[in-house]
Amino acid sequence: MSEDEIIDQALTILERRLHKPDYVMSNPEAVADYLKLHYGGLEYESFRVMFLNNQNGLISLKEMFRGTVNAATIYPREVVKASLAFNAAAVILSHNHPSGDPTPSQADKQITHHLVDALKLVDVRVLDHIVVGGNESYSFADHGLM
Repeated sequence: MSEDEIIDQALTILERRLHKPDYVMSNPEAVADYLKLHYGGLEYESFRVMFLNNQNGLISLKEMFRGTVNAATIYPREVVKASLAFNAAAVILSHNHPSGDPTPSQADKQITHHLVDALKLVDVRVLDHIVVGGNESYSFADHGLM
């Protein structure tokens, strides 16, 4: 079995588990592992949002923006619109750094604050922003930035 087939199988199993009504997104490590599988091998920045119900169960993971090798333009208005469309009570923001270094940039920190403020206006909680770089991840919540 090839590495790609193993990753596909792992994603399928995780998708099934995460979409069960009783599965709650409360473990940052599990969320980061799930995201690492989705971002693995991408050579461009991708900004994705996990839309969650009131019990923090996964409604959907959606790629909202796609960028270049080192940047992606994020529009808070579009994240708010999608949150309302999914009737989400909370979200987990995420994006990747193709360079492999998950350390957030100053721009990452600024857009996170803009998104938190915008989503707060429509009563959607931002639980975390996870940056994936290679096999590593950085959680804004774990580092007290949320």
